[in-house]
Amino acid sequence: MSILTTVVGSYPTPQWLHGNTSRGALRDAIMVVLKTQELAGIDVVADGELNRFDPSHPETNGMIDYFISRMSGIRTKFSISDIDQFRADAQLTYRTDPAGIVTEDVGDGVLNLARDYDFTRGLTGHKLKFTCTGPHMLTKVLTDRHYKTRDELCMAIARVLRRQMERIGAEIVQIDEANISGHPEDREWALPAINHVLDGVKGRRGVHICFGNYGGQSVQKGFWKDLMGFMNSLHCDHLILEFARRGYDELDAFRELDPKIGLGLSVVDIKDNGIETPDLIARRIEHAQKILGPGRIPYIHPDCGFWMLQRSVADGKMRALVNGRNLFEGKF
Repeated sequence: MSILTTVVGSYPTPQWLHGNTSRGALRDAIMVVLKTQELAGIDVVADGELNRFDPSHPETNGMIDYFISRMSGIRTKFSISDIDQFRADAQLTYRTDPAGIVTEDVGDGVLNLARDYDFTRGLTGHKLKFTCTGPHMLTKVLTDRHYKTRDELCMAIARVLRRQMERIGAEIVQIDEANISGHPEDREWALPAINHVLDGVKGRRGVHICFGNYGGQSVQKGFWKDLMGFMNSLHCDHLILEFARRGYDELDAFRELDPKIGLGLSVVDIKDNGIETPDLIARRIEHAQKILGPGRIPYIHPDCGFWMLQRSVADGKMRALVNGRNLFEGKF
């Protein structure tokens, strides 16, 4: 079975979007991102998360603010006391402010992810991945002044996201969780909510877990082995995990991964501007397959999204990803 190449989600924003956020300009930008991936030979493409671009929130908009600002029951203007309450949570010291304040029951509001998917689906004939930030990550960036416990808030967000996912027909839906890696103690309340979202997905179900990427730096600390029970309990077909930056010493732990769950292997470091050689990519795949056995790696991809890189660097890394896979499979 051939290993498929894919991306994690985000892509560097084309410069013209900063001065023109019209629907036409957005369409042109997404077409460029999709065509760039197609020309590189990527098997499963994504919209670069450009549907979520907002020049007022260039750093976290695509992963956090886009979702939070559109859900009902969440206030996005807050007081000093709101900020103080948020900063009292030692788990989120990399953020200075909350993404929002939960003041009443969380609902869909004007969130319409199916519209974003449909907009992109008409621009490519390739297999398409749709990404969505998971309920655990969104819960952790909020100050809650309504629900009694985090698990209640997390499940309320999960119900919103599931309704959204049920309307999306992408070949792959990827749920992004970039906080659980450093906080495996949250798994008891995070797991039911994440699975509730996954159970609403029509296509193949992927879960992306990484250790963060803010300013080119990792945000979370931890080890994959501490999440093995959590990952084995996910209702997903495959994982999309970060390895290239961390190294591959932890691969042995994945001998315990449920055989029904494929391991998406990252082979490209997005915190480094250097472009990997195809030979390096091929050797990383070969090393992982020797440890895990054939058929355990359905996808290869970068560690995380490309949004912080120059477009030329991101494009070079995608070409290397494809050429390395081809080299490994003897297509050269």
